[in-house]
Amino acid sequence: AQQGQTNAIHFTRPMVDRPGLDLSFSGLKTAVLLAVAQGYNHADVAASFEQAVIDTLVIKIKRALEQTGYTQLVLAGGVAANQPLRARLKILMEGRGGTVFYPPAILCTDNAAMIALVAAMRLGHGEHDATTGFEVFPRWPLSALAVPS
Repeated sequence: AQQGQTNAIHFTRPMVDRPGLDLSFSGLKTAVLLAVAQGYNHADVAASFEQAVIDTLVIKIKRALEQTGYTQLVLAGGVAANQPLRARLKILMEGRGGTVFYPPAILCTDNAAMIALVAAMRLGHGEHDATTGFEVFPRWPLSALAVPS
């Protein structure tokens, strides 16, 4: 994406006109596949896709901040390694008088690796949490979550 033009292809910003904080990139993924099949430059496809995702995330994050009044944001997981996203969120948070936190990019390569490291550290300190009886929800709607007080 670094060698491509972010405005070479206009990809829609999914679900930004809908109220709420839900996200779905399935239509965007299809649009990317079509752009590749149509012969667009791969670097331009990647850069334009990255820009569409970043724009969408920033819009949804800004909405979440407005709804909650929070002034601090934590960016974690693999997406936290994305430098353009970090830059956009820094601008967003500074403009709101807030702060964004993220780990060093080297630690953001894989969510599973990050969780495994934390688990290893906790085990090393003698912590043994139950690891059975939990469920996986790959499409867990944000509306089903409770905001901590």
